[in-house]
Amino acid sequence: MAPEMTEASALEFAAPSELGLCPDRLQRVLDVLQSEVDCGRLPGAVALVARRGKLALFESVGQLDPTAGTVMQRDAIFRIYSMTKPLVSVAVMMLMEQGKLLLSDPVAKHLPEFANQKVAVERDGQVTLEDVIRPATVQDLLRHTAGLTYEFLGSAAVQRQYAELQMGSRERSNSEFSRTLAALPLMHQPGSVWEYSRATDVLGRLVEVVSGQTLGGYLREEIFAPLGMHETGFVVAVADQHRIAEPFAHDPDGGVPMRMLDPRRAMAMESGGGGLLSTAMDYARFLQFMRNRGELLGTRLLGPHTVDFMTADHLEGLPSTGDLLPPGHGFGLGFAVRMATGVSPVPGSVGLYYWGGIAGTTFFVDPAQDLYALLMIQAPMQRDYYRPLFRSLVYAALLD
Repeated sequence: MAPEMTEASALEFAAPSELGLCPDRLQRVLDVLQSEVDCGRLPGAVALVARRGKLALFESVGQLDPTAGTVMQRDAIFRIYSMTKPLVSVAVMMLMEQGKLLLSDPVAKHLPEFANQKVAVERDGQVTLEDVIRPATVQDLLRHTAGLTYEFLGSAAVQRQYAELQMGSRERSNSEFSRTLAALPLMHQPGSVWEYSRATDVLGRLVEVVSGQTLGGYLREEIFAPLGMHETGFVVAVADQHRIAEPFAHDPDGGVPMRMLDPRRAMAMESGGGGLLSTAMDYARFLQFMRNRGELLGTRLLGPHTVDFMTADHLEGLPSTGDLLPPGHGFGLGFAVRMATGVSPVPGSVGLYYWGGIAGTTFFVDPAQDLYALLMIQAPMQRDYYRPLFRSLVYAALLD
């Protein structure tokens, strides 16, 4: 944790005590993660904590690949899954700022296949199709209120159709995915309920249509290159594949291991909802950009008020399904947003925003404390334990 500056990071380090963080309590973050490695429940991790725009902690513990026995390094490459969503949401907002779309645009304005959608209504085991009261908008996609769903979140008729058509397959192009999904009925009336969904995959296709580029090309040229995120993408080059972090081959808790995407093979679909690979430092550059309200090292991609708009609550009390949104939280445009200091079982300030990936990666940005933190792990079955553990340990180190 010694203060340093590396060309690769371009983010300054500072002593934790200079940033209002207790060095011993910050060390405890690593000690607890190491204890989880030692007991065989966590393969390895990279932890990063920054305050007041400077890095206080950036360390690795455990193993990169438990099968090979290789040591975890800070430049390890992780499957970040749904931490792709905030990046694609930023891409959409950049197009909005350029006047190429409005958030109030019906999705069908840009993706005509979504015109004339129907809503599946189940009553007494029978499914009927009803007209939408109003079409889903770009804002609905960004805030997960477009009436879509995920096939793994339940067994309703629409979710069974998603599963039967293998909507999670990466073998379709983004265009083919969009057309296939659009032909299915909606789970809910647009704008009526928050349900985590394949909406950001649809946004990935929308970015392609509006920009005229592939999603990967747009992200690389308009976001990753300007922010210096040179190790983030939809596939890992052969020369870097030795740095891919891997989960345990067998779930340490005895469950059935989740099948992980293969970062070594380019897929037909560049999933806007969950396809990216990244490193802790690359993603920290994105979080620093968000902390700076749309700018990093002189490069501005979003106006500060657009960032504030994205990280405000856009649900205003709309009901939510499942337990992905904790008590006391709403949802913005790509991020969950904290609405109350209490209520939630994890600490944080009002205005904090965060999200995570299904393999265990997680981040949060707390503007009130000028704090952001990031945990990179590949432990999908244990993610619901390590996310609150990490959050609690980081807040325990705050002294002012």
